[in-house]
Amino acid sequence: MDNKSIRISLERNPNISIGVTPGHFSTGFYHTNYFLDVGTLKANAFVARDVARELAIPYISTTIVDTIVCMENTKVIGAFLAQELLSEGTAVMNSGGEINIVTPMSNVDGKLVFYDNELEWINNKHILLLTATISSGRTLNSALECISYFSGFFAGISALFLCSSAMPYMKINALFTSDDIPGYEVYSTGECALCKGGKKLDAIISSEGYKKI
Repeated sequence: MDNKSIRISLERNPNISIGVTPGHFSTGFYHTNYFLDVGTLKANAFVARDVARELAIPYISTTIVDTIVCMENTKVIGAFLAQELLSEGTAVMNSGGEINIVTPMSNVDGKLVFYDNELEWINNKHILLLTATISSGRTLNSALECISYFSGFFAGISALFLCSSAMPYMKINALFTSDDIPGYEVYSTGECALCKGGKKLDAIISSEGYKKI
């Protein structure tokens, strides 16, 4: 893994940026030619608050939200996002209401589920789904299936990063997209152009970060 990382900033708020490192990476489910570091957006309170303000824009005056389902360690952002959506104002749709924040867990079969005591926040509630990165769509599809199974209504989907080809038929509000990273590619494990070209893996990546090989 080289040291050619760069940072890409959100044009309307340069305080929000992601690290981008070229190479050959695997999640176990797909390969990609870039590692995207969104850790600061999730872990730094000041940055997470700015992120939440940006993510709230599409919903604050138009969308009822009862629950924010947070995937991939986005609960800090989710808390600030709820705060934004609950701010006072006649044009704020959720003003005076309440918003719960929850993260599903994986059961023994690898399926996403909610604890029984959390189901009251999902069943027949307006759900805003928040996730870190959408590259292949696998995690997102699992979350959508879980929420639908427990009778949640979708208020919207937000992400820090979206691969534009991942879910082309869905409306997803993302801060950054693959269009911001020229040449960004995602490959199924058996169809990786980097593997076919003989390039060795640099690291295993996940929502937590990376581990060099």
